[in-house]
Amino acid sequence: MRTPDRRTFLTGLSLAGIAVALGGCNRTTSARAPVEPISPAMSYAGSGGGYGPVQDRYPIAGVDTSQINPAYLRRQVPYSGKEPPGTIIVDPQAKFLYLVQPGGTAMRYGVGVGKQGFSWSGVATINSKQEWPDWYPPKEMIERRPDIKPQLSKLQSGDGVAGGLSNPLGARAMYLWQNGKDTLYRIHGTLEPYSIGTNVSSGCIRMINQDAIDLYNRIPVGTRVVVLGAGASV
Repeated sequence: MRTPDRRTFLTGLSLAGIAVALGGCNRTTSARAPVEPISPAMSYAGSGGGYGPVQDRYPIAGVDTSQINPAYLRRQVPYSGKEPPGTIIVDPQAKFLYLVQPGGTAMRYGVGVGKQGFSWSGVATINSKQEWPDWYPPKEMIERRPDIKPQLSKLQSGDGVAGGLSNPLGARAMYLWQNGKDTLYRIHGTLEPYSIGTNVSSGCIRMINQDAIDLYNRIPVGTRVVVLGAGASV
């Protein structure tokens, strides 16, 4: 698998709780993968406890997986690429995120990709992880959309939305840095699980909250993340 060298990291936004104020984070296209049969080579984690209710700091509702293409539900798949175990690979075009595991396999998750997600590629590192993170919209967004101001409150680091059930970053967020600087790119949960597998009007890489928690628990700070560019494949 080729690691692209072009990169431009943009702000990760997954807007659900403030969708009305921002004009929505609704799907703009429906670019879903074909439904895949589940073969013996793949293990599927999309039923029962995998996507059921979660008692976390805030209660997370179960996901009706019948409303999501099974291709985008968490499963273990064969992997024969060059990246070592522990690496995250994001394929924005196919709308999959892979966590490479030992033994020639990877855990694959479906993701939703904002329009920004097609404009960059490269390598970064998970610099920090947060449970129920606060969300701080950039000043440029607030200037462009002053109607979101009523949704914001004064938080420790500025005007934003406190972590919780109305926060657009969902239950978990993983923050990517490159060369000692915040890329402003995040892998995070979402309040809109049925947008997984689609292009959405805003956002970087969003995951079903149950998947974001699963990935969060599997990786340490310092994890290498490879984001594929156009034409690259896993």
